[in-house]
Amino acid sequence: MKIKHRLAIFNALTRFAVVLILWWLLPILIERVVYKHINASLISKKESFIKHLDKEEINDYIIKKDSSETFASFTTLHDEFLQLSRLPFKQVTESTRFITEPRLIEGEQNDYRILEHRFTYDRQAYLLEIGSSLSEIKDLTIAIRVFFLVVLFVTISVTFAADTLYIEYLLKPFYRIIDTKIRKVDQPETFDHTPIHSTSADFRALDEGLNQMMSRISDLFAKEKQFIANVSHELLTPIALLKSKFENLLQNDSLDDDAIDKIAASLKTLDRLKKIISNLLLISRIENNQYQLNEEVDCHEIATNLTQELEDRIQARGLTLSNELKYKYKFKGNHTLFQILLYNLLINAVKYNRENGSIILSDQMNQDEYLLKVTDTGIGMTQEQIENVFKRFSRQNKDQEGYGLGLAIVDSIAHFQNIAIKVTSETNKGTVFMLTFKRSI
Repeated sequence: MKIKHRLAIFNALTRFAVVLILWWLLPILIERVVYKHINASLISKKESFIKHLDKEEINDYIIKKDSSETFASFTTLHDEFLQLSRLPFKQVTESTRFITEPRLIEGEQNDYRILEHRFTYDRQAYLLEIGSSLSEIKDLTIAIRVFFLVVLFVTISVTFAADTLYIEYLLKPFYRIIDTKIRKVDQPETFDHTPIHSTSADFRALDEGLNQMMSRISDLFAKEKQFIANVSHELLTPIALLKSKFENLLQNDSLDDDAIDKIAASLKTLDRLKKIISNLLLISRIENNQYQLNEEVDCHEIATNLTQELEDRIQARGLTLSNELKYKYKFKGNHTLFQILLYNLLINAVKYNRENGSIILSDQMNQDEYLLKVTDTGIGMTQEQIENVFKRFSRQNKDQEGYGLGLAIVDSIAHFQNIAIKVTSETNKGTVFMLTFKRSI
C-alpha cells in the first residue's frame, strides 16, 4: 500500500475515533448542559411560587384534593407539573434537591427532572415538587446521535478523498525522485542529476543527498570498471609472451618427456587463463557500453548458422538439435553480442545434456513480445542453482569443463540489449532458457 493511502486512512481513522468518542459522550454532555438549564428554570419557578405563596393560597391548593392533602397541576402536554403536599411534620429544615425519576400523570408515564423543596410555612411542613419532562430531551439526543452518524460518514468520505489528493500533491516530488532517480536507473552513468523541484525542504534534502551519493558511486563504479578493463587487457600481453616462450621451449630436442608434459600443462593453464581474462574483458566492455546497438539482428539467421557450426560437436555427444523457429524476427541491437549470447546458451545445453539427449530451438510471438526458447533434456538444476546460474564463476557441475563465465556473459549481453531472460529447470529432466524481446523493428 502506498504511503499516501496509509496517511489518508490514518487521518480517516483518527477522525472516526474522535467523532465516535463524541457520539458516545453526547448523551452525557447533553445531560449536563440540559440539566443545568432545567435546574435553573425549576429554581426560578420555585422562587416565584414561594414568593407569592400565602395561607389562603395554600388552603386553596390543598382543599382541592382533601383526601390526599396534595395539590397537583400540570400542563396539557404533560411536559411540566407542580405538586404541593402537606407533610406530617410541624417543622422541617428548608432544603432543595434535584432528582430524575419517572412519574405517572393521568395514566401517562414519563421521565421528569424534579425539584424537591421542603419548607415550613405557618408552623406546617410542606413539600413542593416542580417537574419538567425529559422526553423531548431523549428524542433530541437520539436525533443528534443519528445526525452525528451521518456527519461521521460524510466527513470520513470527503476528508479521505481530500487527504488523498492533498497528500498525493505533497508526495509528487517523492514519487518523481523514485521514478527518475531510482527505479529507472540501471547504471550509475544513467543517473539523472537534475534537481527535482519541490516546495518541501525534506524532499530537496533527499534529492541533494541522492545526487551526492550517486556521484560518489558513479566515480567509484567507473574507476572499478576501468581498473578491471586495464588489468584484463594488460594481463593478455605477459600471457602471450609466456605462451610464446613455452612454445619455443617445446622445439628444444634436449627436453625429456617429463619436461614436455609440464610445459604442455603450463600452456594449457595459460590458455585457460587467457580465456578467463578475455571473457572478463568482454563483460567489462559490455558493462561500459563500449558496443553499439545500431545493427539489424536476425534471430533466425544467427540460430541457423550456429546449429550448422555446432553440428560436429552435437553429433559427437550423440545429441539431436531441432531448429523449430517459425518467425524471422529482427531487432535493433548488436549482431556479434547476440551471436555470443545464443552460442553460450547452446554450448551450455550441449555441455550439461545427457547422452543421446536433445536440444530444441523454438519461438513464439505474443502481441508485442517475441519469445525465443532453448530447451534441453539435460541434468537440470535445483532452485538454488537457478538463483546462482548467472553469477560469475558459478558452475552447475564441477566435473564439467568450464570457467563459470558463459552464463554471466549471457546475462550481461541480455541486460545490455534489453532482452529479458528467464530460466526454468527440473532436476534430471532438463532446462529451458527463455529470451523475451520487448522491442521489434
